[in-house]
This record gives sequence, structure tokens and C-alpha cells, in this order.
Amino acid sequence: MEDNKNSENTNQVALMIHSQYIKDMSIEIPMAPQIFAEMNQAPNVHIDISMGNRKLEDNNYEVTLTAKMDADIKDKKLFIVEITYGAVATVNVPEEHFEPIMYIELPRLLFPFVRSIVANSLSAAGLPAMLISPIDFVAMYNAKKAKEAENAANNNKKEGE
Repeated sequence: MEDNKNSENTNQVALMIHSQYIKDMSIEIPMAPQIFAEMNQAPNVHIDISMGNRKLEDNNYEVTLTAKMDADIKDKKLFIVEITYGAVATVNVPEEHFEPIMYIELPRLLFPFVRSIVANSLSAAGLPAMLISPIDFVAMYNAKKAKEAENAANNNKKEGE
């Protein structure tokens, strides 16, 4: 009986994505069509990437990857794109692997879709397609953990005073 239980646990899939979707998206070209006449130079592009997750039921989670991108030409707003791309995934991993799966592996799997949607949307909006550069999710996760450690240390100092 015990052997059967162990084999059931080892047969569980560690990570499975059940669905992917655009949860929210917007694209704006606030100064169209006048801004198109000024597109004779490369725009100054700014990108923010963030991740989120929430437990749904059992070992199922919603994971989101949010990209906010805007560009300026000569201090005039060329475009604003915001997308939150989501997935529902089953995660069956040991506790020590949970955060890396949620903040590194799942965002890494979602990123190519976000990148493609943004590039295609900009092109469909009459702008040159712009690809978001690859993201180092390991570095983002390590920065998150370092900030958490720093905040914990600062809180411990304040409590000790």
C-alpha cells in the first residue's frame, strides 16, 4: 500500500500550464497622426516588467506577467502599451522550489508570448515592430530576494532600537 502511495506522488507532473490568456491590454498613440511625421529618429523606450501570482485551488495558481512599455520622440509620447498576460498552472514541487518556479520558470515560459503580442500590436497600430529584449528572470528573482532580506534586516534594526 505504501509503495502505491509513493508511486502516485512521483507520477504527479511538477509543472503544467492549463491555459494562457491576455488578462488586460491597452495600446495608445496619444499624438497620432502628427507624431508619425517625427519618426525620423529612434524613440526613447522605457519598459517595466513585473510578475504576480495567486493561489486558485489545490495546487493550481494564476501567474501573471505584466509589461508596461512607452516611448518618446523629442519629449513627445509616441506610444503606451500595457499588457497583463496570464496562465493557470498546476505546480507540484517541493517548498524550496516553489518561488523559483513562480518567479523564474513560469514567467520565462510566458515571456515569448508577451513579446510577440507587443510587437504585433505595435505593428498593427502603424508603428515599427519593437521587440522587448530578453529578460533575465533569475536576476529579477535574486533582486527581489535581496530586497526582502534588506527589508527584514531594516525591520529587525528598528525593533531592536
